[in-house]
Formats: sequence, C-alpha cells, structure tokens
Amino acid sequence: MSAQAFNDPVAVAAPAPSSSGWRVLRSAITDPLGALGLSLVLLIVLGALLADFSPYLPSKMAMPARFAPPSFEHLLGADHLGRDLFTRVLHGARIALGVALVATGISLVGGLILGMAAGYGPRWLDSVLLLVFDALRSFPTVMLALALVTLTGPSLYAVVAVVVIATLPGYGRVIRAQTMALKSAEFVLAARALGASAPRILLVDVMPNLIGPLLILVSMDIPVVITIEAGMSFLGLGVRPPTPSWGTILNDGYSFIRESPWPAIAGGLPIVIATLGFTFLGEALRDRFDPRLRKDG
Repeated sequence: MSAQAFNDPVAVAAPAPSSSGWRVLRSAITDPLGALGLSLVLLIVLGALLADFSPYLPSKMAMPARFAPPSFEHLLGADHLGRDLFTRVLHGARIALGVALVATGISLVGGLILGMAAGYGPRWLDSVLLLVFDALRSFPTVMLALALVTLTGPSLYAVVAVVVIATLPGYGRVIRAQTMALKSAEFVLAARALGASAPRILLVDVMPNLIGPLLILVSMDIPVVITIEAGMSFLGLGVRPPTPSWGTILNDGYSFIRESPWPAIAGGLPIVIATLGFTFLGEALRDRFDPRLRKDG
C-alpha cells in the first residue's frame, strides 16, 4: 500500500477499484437484446446529427408535393404543406433527444443530491424529503402541464419543467434506498471510523456504487421523457409550429388522416423506434447490473 493510502482514510476504507463494472456494461451491450437496443438508439442519434445534411429545409413548403407518398425524392412522403417528412423527423429527433437529455440530466443530479441526503442524513431530513417526493409524484402529468402552460405559455422550457417534476421523485427514491443500503456497508463504516466526513463518504464511497442503478433509470426514463414531449407537442402545449417535433408531425397526420396516412406514420414511427431502443437497452443493463437477474452470476 502506498504512503498516500496510509494518509487518506477513505483510500484505506474504500474497496479497491476494479473493471467489473465496465465488463458488465460491455456484456450488456453485446447481449442480443442490448445490441438491438443500442442499434436503434444510435439510429435516432445519427439521424439527429445528420439532420442538416438533408436537401430540404424542415419548414419549407412545396404545395405541388402535398401528401406525396414515400419515394426516392421524399423518403417518408410529404405533409399537407408539401414539407418533406423525413427532414422534419430528423430535426424532430433533435428536439426529442435535447429535451430528454436536459430534463433527465436535471432530474438525475437533483435526485442524486436529494436522495443521498435523505438516505444518509438524519431521520427528520429523510421524512421531509420523502414528503416532498410524494407531493411531487401526486401531480398528474397532464394537469401539471396544463397548469404550467397556462402560466408560461407553450415552450420547451415548460416541457422540461414538467418532465423534471414528474421524474425527479423517482430518482430521489431509488437513490435514497440504495444509499440507505450502502450506509451500513463495511467500507462505509470503516471510512466513518477513520474520521472521513459525510460529504467525502458520499462522493468517494457511495456515489460510485450508484452508477449501475442510475444507468438503468436513465435508459428507462428517456423514452418516457420523449413520449411526454411528443404528447405535449401533440396537444399544443410544447413545441410551437412550425418547429418540427414528433408530436406536431403526429398531430398534423391525425388531422389529415383521411387524405394521407404517411404523416401519421412518419410521426409515430420514430417514437416507437426510440421507445423500443431505450427500453431494450435498459432491460439489458438491468439484467446485467442486478445480481438477482444475471444469468451468468
């Protein structure tokens, strides 16, 4: 053991780092279900990155192409204003992934801080935070969206706020449970006996052991966030036209379903692909990180 380890009480108390977590992650994405999920996720991400390379502008109207069926010129057809649906779907992927990453990131950080504080802090703090989590979870998502949009107007900020309020309590509760389980672990007790402070124990000893559950939560919540954003845009509570969003594309398709089915298909297909991709990936991660579900454990 190095001299630095002797001088660092947490270095003595904490378990030695290993590559087992990376091996589990690698085995999850090489699993057939995980590989399929990762492929679908990468397809959505690649489409968002390459949206600007489309020969069409997402809001450019071309009435002669109105309700054009899929062809080499319009891969997913055209909508009621002659706008290329494939281009709008690619740009809508940016909106969906952007909202999902920002909102999930805020919920993750907030839930991590509050969950660790509830699980490691005094009983009164745990009771107060649990009350906050239950209060936030009691609001129906649609009613919350309507209330926020009434106050602020339809915007991406309102969508992000609704998603954060809807998902943060779930992160907080899971992190709280994991922190309470790790609180009595031998390496945490040893670090506390050697004089390590509570923030240092949480950052050095507890947080690294939360990576597995957090990865599972994020992969499972991203399709939920995408669905919330699409649903709010479909109802006119999210992205304002003519900005392309999967929800607005689906709404236009529903409005003109008798004239052409292609706009509705173009709006619903990427939502299905994104949901399946992140769900398959999350299931593979859960099977690998949860010892009770691992087949090779």
